[in-house]
Amino acid sequence: MVSNLQFSGMALQAFIVLGGVIGLFLYMKKKDFVSWKAIGVGVLIFFLFSQILEKILHVVVLAPSGTELKWNSNPYVFMLYGGLAAGVFEEIGRYLGFKWILKNNRSFKDGMSFGFGHGGFEALLIALLGAVNSFVVATMINSGTLDDLIGTGVTAESVQTIKEQVVNTGFFTFILGGVERLPAILLHIALSLLVLYGVHKGFRFVLYAIAIHAFVDFAPALYQAGVITNLWLLEVYLIIIGVLSFLGIKRLKIAFQNNINPK
Repeated sequence: MVSNLQFSGMALQAFIVLGGVIGLFLYMKKKDFVSWKAIGVGVLIFFLFSQILEKILHVVVLAPSGTELKWNSNPYVFMLYGGLAAGVFEEIGRYLGFKWILKNNRSFKDGMSFGFGHGGFEALLIALLGAVNSFVVATMINSGTLDDLIGTGVTAESVQTIKEQVVNTGFFTFILGGVERLPAILLHIALSLLVLYGVHKGFRFVLYAIAIHAFVDFAPALYQAGVITNLWLLEVYLIIIGVLSFLGIKRLKIAFQNNINPK
């Protein structure tokens, strides 16, 4: 059975991520950092490069478990693959978005909006939709209707796995699922600005963004592979990344003002 405390955790996860996305948007709106076209392109690039193209590569390369490669079970090889795949696909996607679609939208505001569109949509897709999905599954578990899915294209093993995932997820784990999305949004904004700066000043800055993205993803990949087992340690790491991303955004703002002079 799923407890009321766990249901509260799901609700708080949804509230944290939704409140964080709305709050950041309102702040950006107040500071005149909102470009609707750049937000839309950020969402489009995230969906195309992260959710379609990168996922196609994962199907080819990753084992069914999703925590190792088909031909190599070393977790550090998985770490390198996961980080580099995310870095290459997402940062090259940003570069192409700015280069081809946003030819007339390359100010600091556009970089902020692009990153918000990318990171905000990711947060809603992963944390908000994840919380809703967990709530639905938990309700079915408590009502005894989850097993009715067996035979409708879902195996008994799959149903059992889904059940165990929800039942064994604690209150604070649900909350952390929402909290960790907030520094991730800041990271996507910082990387989007760095890539945009590269569009103006040279492709080497895009390579820097790929390297940073890959490095940041190494720790989550090791957690996924079971090498890192302390969830709280991982969350502290992600919060530090969020703080560094915020500082990076401030420095990039100065760089845009001094070297590009956007409108």
